[in-house]
Amino acid sequence: MEKITSGRPKIAIVDSNTLATLGLKQILLNVMPIMTVDTFGTFAELEASQPDTYFHFFVAMDIVLRNRAYFTQHKRKTIVLTLSFSDSAQLSEFHSLYINQPEQQLVKSLLMLEQHAHAGGHNLPQMPHVLQQKILTDREIEVMSLIVQGNINKEIAEKLHIGLSTVITHRKNIMEKLGMKSVSALTIYAVMHGYVDINTI
Repeated sequence: MEKITSGRPKIAIVDSNTLATLGLKQILLNVMPIMTVDTFGTFAELEASQPDTYFHFFVAMDIVLRNRAYFTQHKRKTIVLTLSFSDSAQLSEFHSLYINQPEQQLVKSLLMLEQHAHAGGHNLPQMPHVLQQKILTDREIEVMSLIVQGNINKEIAEKLHIGLSTVITHRKNIMEKLGMKSVSALTIYAVMHGYVDINTI
């Protein structure tokens, strides 16, 4: 049955590893909240679900190798999920994502892919109006950008010439306003909204 996605573009994850799939789905939804992410355990499941309606495929390497003809035809929208850096050399014509790395690095790799393919929102649909609105104050944006660049509270206080308790209050307010619980989620928000350059994190 076709999901009603209210016009949201769709991403497919095709991987038999359910746990890895669920983790990647959550990170992708954080990186691109305007997307709908569907998961498939096999290529046959993807084929049965109108694959042409998907914006991107994130596909386990073994599935790409077994169905190479199909994915080669769709290589612009295929991202191969690899378990080691040497694996990606086998499929050099595809973009690949090394998934066996810490969350912060994985998020950065995903953001690099997104920025490379869709710099400045190129080829991406409009963000919903609510996500375009400026939620944070200028000072909160300054604090957020320093957080995602790896500064601790004390360093932020020194750089902005404000008290440590003020930094902690700003940090709490930022997380509450954005409904986020982790620095990874904050990093995604900051890069996607153009507050921080991916190369500075």
